[in-house]
Amino acid sequence: MIPDSELILNADGSIYHLNLLPGDLATTIIFVGDPDRVGDVSRYFDRIDVKKGKREFITHTGLLRGKRISVISTGIGTDNIDIVFNEIDALANIDFATRTLKTELVSLDIIRIGTSGSIQGDIKMGTILASAYGIGFDALMQYYVKPYSSEEEKIKKEVQKHFHTLTFAPYVGSASKRLLTQIAGDLPTGITMTAPGFYGPQGRSVRSINVYPDLIQRASSLRLEGRQITNLEMETAGIYALANMFGHHALSVNAILASRVNDAFAENPKEIIDHAIRYVLDRL
Repeated sequence: MIPDSELILNADGSIYHLNLLPGDLATTIIFVGDPDRVGDVSRYFDRIDVKKGKREFITHTGLLRGKRISVISTGIGTDNIDIVFNEIDALANIDFATRTLKTELVSLDIIRIGTSGSIQGDIKMGTILASAYGIGFDALMQYYVKPYSSEEEKIKKEVQKHFHTLTFAPYVGSASKRLLTQIAGDLPTGITMTAPGFYGPQGRSVRSINVYPDLIQRASSLRLEGRQITNLEMETAGIYALANMFGHHALSVNAILASRVNDAFAENPKEIIDHAIRYVLDRL
């Protein structure tokens, strides 16, 4: 039995942070960072049956062409991904009445629709890009035991060799091959770098001195058997690593709003994000 301190439930039986009951969650889930973006997704649903929220975690669950879908705002960063991912897995796979693991486990489909900046000069702003792999430059997976595929191990070793001055060890997670085919079959794909912050950890210097001032240049120059790091954001690697660990399917779809190598930002970010949302929903 899972103790109260490990699986915290609210007075109404809902899970602590997300404020959801098991029946509130669909098995196909869209992650967005911004709570305001939840409505930007659910407005395309044919019907919304659940609207719940707590803190930055807003959830809408409804039907689209007869398919039940949830959209959840995670907030920014892999620390929030840790909370959301553990709680959606518990909602799917823990019997709250007995606080025990269900005998038949559910594998969820999780699609992140997020914003990102490219670190390759040939990736234009407005591009919708799918992440084949995520490389985590944050600390999340220092706390979990994750199985690694041979390809992930190879990428991890090359990254550690290329970023040899780092004082921490990056981790690697991979996209669901099924979701890559189903949703991103005609999208460009790449390797996404996940940072634990927006400024220094992404190589920005507004009024600071950075420990790794050449982070973007070094990341953009890495080649992994014909692959390259294409973009930079704050959630993908954590989503992939936890999905791999729990046995869920995950895909990150990135709306490229900035070019870090060209020092530019898109003039029409809302239109680009809406295009990414409609693209994903059309393929679910």
